[in-house]
Amino acid sequence: MTLQIAVIPVTPLQQNCTLVWNAESLLGAVVDPGGDVPQLLAAIKQAGITVTDIFLTHGHLDHAGGAAELAAALGVKITGPGVEDKFLLDGIAAQAKSFGFHAQNCTPDIWLREGDKVSMGGAEFEVLHCPGHTPGHMVFINHEANFGMVGDVLFRNSIGRTDFPYGDTDALLEAIAAKLLVLPDDFTFICGHGPNSTIGAEKRSNPFLR
Repeated sequence: MTLQIAVIPVTPLQQNCTLVWNAESLLGAVVDPGGDVPQLLAAIKQAGITVTDIFLTHGHLDHAGGAAELAAALGVKITGPGVEDKFLLDGIAAQAKSFGFHAQNCTPDIWLREGDKVSMGGAEFEVLHCPGHTPGHMVFINHEANFGMVGDVLFRNSIGRTDFPYGDTDALLEAIAAKLLVLPDDFTFICGHGPNSTIGAEKRSNPFLR
């Protein structure tokens, strides 16, 4: 199986929405469709893939604001994040209005928990609960491809914000140490914003992990 990946920055916050698909079957998934749904539909059409699922790492507006609209357009279900982020998903429309644009609240068809397994284009991803940025934040890890999508948990030379009323710096650092830094140094991950990185690079240079 050959996995193909396309990263599409969406919303004014330039959130990395990711398309993941099987190059042979052309079946795939969308991870974190934060907005700009027409742009995402055009990218899906250009890639020639059939999307079967939408997955969310967490409930923030820039990651989930387009999920309900995209799910309706594609006729697919929404999976994730953890139920702990329900209050964030229930507040998307109000938050978007405060920023001067439109987005829909999101009610996932399936909530995720630590240790769940999900399929993207026929490839199995392990689900890890990494709270701290949000209470129900999940990351998706494919051990066979040595690749994952970590949302706003870990960035190149940075970590997720925890200066929200529900943020928890200690929980975030503990999750990164226990669940991400134990992965191989050449494990490549897509961040919620900005460029990709590897676990080894973050061990060497990320000032928040020293």
